[in-house]
Amino acid sequence: MKKLVSSFYDTKTMAGRCLLLTKRNPDMILTSFVAPVLMMILFVYVLGGAMNVGSTSYVNYIVPGIILQSLGQCATTTAISVSTDIKTGIIDRFCTMPIKKSAILSGHLWESFARNGLTTALVVAVAFLVGFRPEANFAGWLVAILILCLYIQTISWCSIFFGIIAKSPEGAGAFSVFAIVLPYISSGFVPTDTMPKALRIFAEHQPMTPIIDTLRDALQGKALQADIALTAMLWCVFLLAAFYVLSVRAFQRKY
Repeated sequence: MKKLVSSFYDTKTMAGRCLLLTKRNPDMILTSFVAPVLMMILFVYVLGGAMNVGSTSYVNYIVPGIILQSLGQCATTTAISVSTDIKTGIIDRFCTMPIKKSAILSGHLWESFARNGLTTALVVAVAFLVGFRPEANFAGWLVAILILCLYIQTISWCSIFFGIIAKSPEGAGAFSVFAIVLPYISSGFVPTDTMPKALRIFAEHQPMTPIIDTLRDALQGKALQADIALTAMLWCVFLLAAFYVLSVRAFQRKY
């Protein structure tokens, strides 16, 4: 029990440090908070008038995709932060101190979760201002929040891993491009049946599409499609477990 309490406070300290660094870095604030808002406005007001997504409004349709795309941008910030800590040697100093080594990565995870959560709330708030009108009941909002929490942890561990293995902070940022691009090649912004056949097959079988479809159904008060919701959960759990193990092993090899 004493070890758990000690680990908790070590992680809390590391997370507080990461949050303080984010607060003092204008580039991170721009990437995590300003860019997602601009993306929402761009898609709704510049591209939305030309899009046909059926009976629902375009803003209602794209909110899940914008959220995941924004979280991909935030993943870049986490990867760069981890890589910067490694490059500057601060982690070497942490490893000589009487703290749990696991708290170093957990601190980045907590900071990433808090920043991603704030980014998601900001995107949803702006979406309401530009016409987003969800019809979800309490259960629908609960499902959406649970899926997002699981996805945030998944994307956070992905970015932590890329930050560890990258040769430089710039390289760490480049690794995260996949998390930014994949929501575009999904059902996030246009129905997949409007895509060319090869691209449609990829879009329908990559992780982002079932996650986005589940979020969209939950937020619009529709009955969840069990197979799609289960696929979304399995993708998140599988990627979360895989990148957690990869991150821990990569960190242990370095330290």
